[in-house]
Amino acid sequence: MVMSIHELRPKAGDTTEKITINLGVVDLGQIDLLVQEGFYSNRTDLIRTAIRNQLATHAEVIRETVARKTFVLGLQHYTRRDLEAVQAAGQRLQIQVLGLASIATDVPPELALATIDSIVVLGALHASAAVKAVLADRIR
Repeated sequence: MVMSIHELRPKAGDTTEKITINLGVVDLGQIDLLVQEGFYSNRTDLIRTAIRNQLATHAEVIRETVARKTFVLGLQHYTRRDLEAVQAAGQRLQIQVLGLASIATDVPPELALATIDSIVVLGALHASAAVKAVLADRIR
């Protein structure tokens, strides 16, 4: 069974997820000052840079945890053909992804239910609403 695995690095056109954070007015004012002084192009640029710096600081812990917990790091995409091959082999999947896990839109809910035992995603899961609904008790 061949499944595509890609390193997940933000590039033009890549999928991103929107998050919301609450900041104190003093922190926000300091961010705006750095933007105004030209250190960053906008608030988002500063926040992304700060997050990447923190992730780089903890990169070794992330690598060790990913290895220990056997997570796929990056993008894991499951096609209908992938899941049909799993079913034909009489196997079941335990999906563990740090990044983005996606299940193709043409995967019927019955096939997902028959082939996926569990899903643990630290990041984002993209699948049809029907597939997410039948797997709801298997998604952690």
